[in-house]
Amino acid sequence: MNSPAIEVLGITVRYGRTVALDRVTVLVQPGRICALIGTNGSGKSSLFKAIMDIVKPDHGTIRLAGGKAAGARRAGLVGYVPQSEDVDWSFPLRVRDVVMMGRYGLMDFARRPSTTDVLAVDQALTRVELIDKADRQIGQLSGGERKRAFVARGLAQDASILLLDEPFAGVDKRSEVTISAVLRELADTGRTVLVSTHDLGALYGLADEAVLLMNRVIVHDRPEVVLQPHYLAEAFGLQMRRVDDPVPGGPPIDERPTDEDPPSDGAPADPAPDVDPPAGTLPADPPRTTEDGDPT
Repeated sequence: MNSPAIEVLGITVRYGRTVALDRVTVLVQPGRICALIGTNGSGKSSLFKAIMDIVKPDHGTIRLAGGKAAGARRAGLVGYVPQSEDVDWSFPLRVRDVVMMGRYGLMDFARRPSTTDVLAVDQALTRVELIDKADRQIGQLSGGERKRAFVARGLAQDASILLLDEPFAGVDKRSEVTISAVLRELADTGRTVLVSTHDLGALYGLADEAVLLMNRVIVHDRPEVVLQPHYLAEAFGLQMRRVDDPVPGGPPIDERPTDEDPPSDGAPADPAPDVDPPAGTLPADPPRTTEDGDPT
């Protein structure tokens, strides 16, 4: 078996006294899409930042593309799509300029784009359906288009590993479908994708495997295994139940607490039937009335 493209081995990340990641191990083979799921604050973004050396783990090691992580990052083997709030959208850069950043590691010291660089950028923009907006300022794009632009940067970079932190958050359906299709194309050509998402129902069509985080790894397996109710209950703190509405590729999970479930047909629940009191008990007193017969 090939060496894992992503090797996160027993890392711990702390912010002061808060433990964001506790002895987390994640191994992802080349050509696989691995989804990260978990609640807000479960450590998904911290894992990405540790892989990208934005935060320093207290313990553990990280290897990428079969070698040291620092060397893989310097060689441009790792592309990173951060969350939207981590980007200054007012910065005066065109969409084309943002995507061209993915080529910097392949340029000379002066960073003068070659014909090959320009062609790679145009091809990446075409794949994410943004070639017609290449000369717009990046902040003028919609949320979904901005995410597609950063995916295009990873494509132009020709990275063998792509990390995406919540690429589907707040995006339109067209962007979601476009990004998902591009990620599958990348995996089919041997690239490795690590992507975080809150859309549990989309895992079956998106990912080959999934990691359920709650500051530690609860389970790392196929989506149909990770989405078992007892695992989700441990991570999300809810009593889960399955529903009969099928999802292509596997059974969906209803995340509502069962004690708050409405009746299945949307109608009000039937009133409790009249039941005679148990033997030996007294019925409730009748309403009191005045001497004129009026209720008190």
